[in-house]
Amino acid sequence: MPENASLSGNIDQIDLDFVEREATPQLLMKLSIQLHLAGLSLSNTVSVLDIFGVKRARSTVHNWVHKADLQLEDGRSPDHIAVDETVIQLNDEQYWLYAAVDPETNELLHTKLRPTTTKVLAHSFLTELTEKHDVSDAVFLVDGSHSLQAACHRQGFDFRYEKHGNRNAVERVFREIKRRTVTFSNCFSNVEAETADDWLRSFSFAWNQLI
Repeated sequence: MPENASLSGNIDQIDLDFVEREATPQLLMKLSIQLHLAGLSLSNTVSVLDIFGVKRARSTVHNWVHKADLQLEDGRSPDHIAVDETVIQLNDEQYWLYAAVDPETNELLHTKLRPTTTKVLAHSFLTELTEKHDVSDAVFLVDGSHSLQAACHRQGFDFRYEKHGNRNAVERVFREIKRRTVTFSNCFSNVEAETADDWLRSFSFAWNQLI
């Protein structure tokens, strides 16, 4: 997260409708989810719960994050959108993470984890983005990704090549994601791609709450 990030996000936005029989107070469940997504390891998160006299396994907190199904808000109308793709290591395989960021606010607009990178998948990612937000007047900032450039052209978007400048927003997000996947390898070890994709959406929600 940004260096000066704090837990200022609205914890009430975490929906616990999935809870049926859970002895942990919901406030502590929400706190655990937000602490982990804010950068605390699962081990340290359960240590915080222990301070409150609640003993839970790391897998329990991981399941809370997964089941909360946190989603990014729709309906934004950004003036510029920085889009990019980067490689994410998942077990012994490589996946490609597509991301769209509003460089004026540093907020994530949409993410998607794919097993490879092609023009078709890039086009699909941008189509999903248009279904979530009003991007008709936005200028797309793209680096050297030929698939994203081709997808922007196919969609008829106004786009330009930009290596630095406003593109720093999406690069900052990618650096944090990669830091998390390296430092807290338990997030992406022995998990399916669908679970990792869910975690990335939850991370995106937390990122927008804390910037």
